[in-house]
Amino acid sequence: MQFTDFPFCDSLLKGLESMNFTETTPVQEQAIPVILEKRDAIVCAQTGTGKTAAYLLPLLSNLQTEPHHENKINAIIMAPTRELAQQIDQQLEGFAYFTPFSSIAVYGGSDGDAWDVQKKGLLTGADVVIATPGRLLSHINLYDIDFSGVKYFVLDEADRMLDMGFYDDIMKIEGLLPKNRQTVMFSATMPKKIRQLAKTILHNPVEISIAISRPPETIAQSAYICYESQKVALLKYIFKNKKPAKAILFAGTKAKVKEIAKTLRKIGLSVGEMHSDLDQSQRDQTMHEFRSERIDILVATDIVARGIDIDDISLIVNFEVPRDVEDYVHRIGRTARAGDSGTAITLVSPQEQHRFLRIEKFLHKDIDKIPVPAELGSAPEYCPQKERKSKKSSRSQQKKRSNNVSHRKRTSVSKNVSTIKKRTPRRKSKSRSEKDQTGR
Repeated sequence: MQFTDFPFCDSLLKGLESMNFTETTPVQEQAIPVILEKRDAIVCAQTGTGKTAAYLLPLLSNLQTEPHHENKINAIIMAPTRELAQQIDQQLEGFAYFTPFSSIAVYGGSDGDAWDVQKKGLLTGADVVIATPGRLLSHINLYDIDFSGVKYFVLDEADRMLDMGFYDDIMKIEGLLPKNRQTVMFSATMPKKIRQLAKTILHNPVEISIAISRPPETIAQSAYICYESQKVALLKYIFKNKKPAKAILFAGTKAKVKEIAKTLRKIGLSVGEMHSDLDQSQRDQTMHEFRSERIDILVATDIVARGIDIDDISLIVNFEVPRDVEDYVHRIGRTARAGDSGTAITLVSPQEQHRFLRIEKFLHKDIDKIPVPAELGSAPEYCPQKERKSKKSSRSQQKKRSNNVSHRKRTSVSKNVSTIKKRTPRRKSKSRSEKDQTGR
């Protein structure tokens, strides 16, 4: 389907043409008509499916064709991270270039000047506000912001926002908005808590679900089946034998990111880190150096997997197996873009084998297993089912031991109580005549 098939105004079509947007993706084809009809919607679609355009384009079209307040905020788009908020704002600027609409991105980690720009945009009524929940609430707590003109409320990556603990913030913001509005929610996954949130803030929503697309065949996927203690040595081996032009190494925590970055720098590699402890200027500087190839390897948490759009990545390394299939797809999807080829390597410990098996089942393929170099010692076998049973058996034995301990404690207490009872002399009950004599 072509974008020209939608009833977009000429100025919006001109913006699409300038950005070389011609054919729609499945999520755009299904979501745009629903949002144009001003229906509430809950859309399950992963990052990289074109979901940002799926809500920005109909939102801009509705603003163009419907009456709205010119000096009030008309739309609020919530995003979990500053990187995603920036990305949405950049895309909005491109689409709206030939339209009269203004926007402001509201996120933390910036300097005082940025705060003042955000404050001005909120108080003077930018047409579209793209914000992280925490930063928007900081402004709300300090200033009297008028939300009476808001007609559109969008939650992007709602599942990630809830995972980050933003539920209360979202509900506080939602409570300040007019009840008569359109609400659209996008989520990569659809757990119970997302459905509960949808029931709370959406009215009779249309449900759209786009299946997780599998990574392109141009990504050469492989894995090392290793012990946890061998992972750092494997990283040194990988980067020593093949120095990539651009690589992203994903780790699960910021502490692990810092540790890995420090280790790789010690062997002379050009490494940058990306995690939540960095302020915005530091993140921008790191991304600039990475894009300009002054940094060869970027060690990062999942901030980059969902929030940053970087081309020509040659290698992705997963230090741990991602907990969700979607996260694996997001991560390795950073490489082999625009028809290029790429490589993705995952380090799999025995405790992670069952998670890796889930990924293989989703992909309908066995991912190549690279033998661990002999100099790093012996490696475990790939037996995910065995590891799973061993884990369950261990938990069962632990539970049984715990129950036995509890039983012994209860038995011991019972015996002690019984002993106490036996040792306590029983007082003879007095006869009625004796009671009469004593007066008691």
